[in-house]
Amino acid sequence: MSALIGIYIATALCTVVALAMMAWAAPELATREAWGHAVIVAVFAVVLAARLRAMKRGSLRALRAVRIITGVLFAVNALEAALPSFPGWMRTEMGATSAVMLLTFLLVCAPQHRRQADLRSH
Repeated sequence: MSALIGIYIATALCTVVALAMMAWAAPELATREAWGHAVIVAVFAVVLAARLRAMKRGSLRALRAVRIITGVLFAVNALEAALPSFPGWMRTEMGATSAVMLLTFLLVCAPQHRRQADLRSH
């Protein structure tokens, strides 16, 4: 799961760098919508990394937060990938991000995490 979240963080940072380069070289590919999405994704990358660390320390609230964040990121990226208002390269990135978040969500909802959460809640 850490590797998947690491991929998400790296993708978020690379997307911001790519947008900065495109803003200079090919501004039509660095749209306002693309920047808005990239900034929000980068913010969630920071939050997700922090919640993952807390989850690894045994925090039940962090486990729930990681479940919610990865589920929402999966759904939002999948939906946005279908919107024509984003450049094609970013729609591809959103599709890949959606797949990474789905895998992470499934891992965090795996039986061992559910059992740990059940044990901590009693």
